[in-house]
Amino acid sequence: MSASPQPALRAGTSYALFLLTFAYTLAYVDRQVLNLLVDPIKQSLLLGDTQVSLLQGLSFMAAYVAFGPLFGRWVDNGNRRNILVFGVIAWSVSSALCGFADSFWSLFLARAGVGAAEACLSPVAWSLIADYFDRERLPRAMSLFMIAPSLGGGLALLAGGAIISFSAGLGSAIPFLSGLEPWQLVFVLTGVPGILLGLVLLVSLKEPPRTNSVRKASAQHYTLRETSSFFIARRAFYVRFYLGISSLAIITYALAAWIPALLMRNHGVSPGTVGLMYGAPVLVFGSAAVLLGPWVGRQLTNRGYSDAPLRLEVIVGTVVAMLCAGIAFASIPAVIVGLAVGAMFFHNLPLALAAAALQIVTPNRMRGVAASIYVFVASVLGIGLAPTLVALLTDFVFRDPHQVHLALAIVCASSAAFGTWMLWGALPHYRGMLREVEAESAQA
Repeated sequence: MSASPQPALRAGTSYALFLLTFAYTLAYVDRQVLNLLVDPIKQSLLLGDTQVSLLQGLSFMAAYVAFGPLFGRWVDNGNRRNILVFGVIAWSVSSALCGFADSFWSLFLARAGVGAAEACLSPVAWSLIADYFDRERLPRAMSLFMIAPSLGGGLALLAGGAIISFSAGLGSAIPFLSGLEPWQLVFVLTGVPGILLGLVLLVSLKEPPRTNSVRKASAQHYTLRETSSFFIARRAFYVRFYLGISSLAIITYALAAWIPALLMRNHGVSPGTVGLMYGAPVLVFGSAAVLLGPWVGRQLTNRGYSDAPLRLEVIVGTVVAMLCAGIAFASIPAVIVGLAVGAMFFHNLPLALAAAALQIVTPNRMRGVAASIYVFVASVLGIGLAPTLVALLTDFVFRDPHQVHLALAIVCASSAAFGTWMLWGALPHYRGMLREVEAESAQA
């Protein structure tokens, strides 16, 4: 039988989940706030769309990918709380340093610092949450944690727009910031909360004992050979799962990167208005979708679908592809926002279920590696490629920055179609791994 968290630990799980979710939210604020600043940065540093896309994607992704496996292995064998404290403070300082950048390369290096430090978060959080919550409560816990990208993405636009709107007053109120441009102020001020959170995590987050809440033999340490053998033997599932989920992630990052620029560039919407018009719906509907996902998953499970988490991904992927294609034909800002938010809503619906599914079929001491592989592939395809794919189309195919709506539609719709196809192929392999878990539980 699967073990539940100890009673003493259970009492603090809600607080721990809150801290982890708040950390993830701030990570997304620091990661996504640049998306509101595309045109101001272009004008200030004399850059093109492709160069800005490299700041959005490659600078962050390259460091994120390089450090992800290192953090994943460290998480499986080290003190996860201390790793998280280090990471939160490091990425927040790096985010603030973006505000003092005065060239492409100085901003590129500061963004790389954000990416390197944020690589710790998913392995730490996924491993901790799977120890804080038993198998029955894990999907709901993951759904609460996974609202953070929507909260962070929405808050980045709202906070960034507000800072830009009141930048003159902020600069005069804080003397050492008076020489900074509005876009630089946004970076500096959004980095401060994470430094404070790091101190809170240090004094109040507890490192839980590792449990066997999902698969047995959780106390066992696996060698690199054993870990590699496990994933290779089950590559039919893991390869399709990672490619499918990551292809769908392209949609999130492409929309987040270029919808603000589309609204400002093609329709004359101000940064502050973009924050309210697009940021607020992303925050509300994106978060609601993640919270609603486990309920929808239960309805599918009650109808006899043991593969509900991935089956739901296949269903919503089809809807997302159609919504993204519609952006090519939308000419009214409200319609563009509606299509983008709709795509985000359906993309987010099974997000927590898919994350929980990965934890359920992966042994405890391999979860950090599993999460870091997920982060690696999602970073390369989502963070790294998504913004640049759109920019390459506008710069070199259409040769017109105002054709960003066509570039977005092509990139997002095709990515949704490919990801859906991959996940459809993963379904039978996922069901087989669930049978493995059930057989192990019956023997325990």
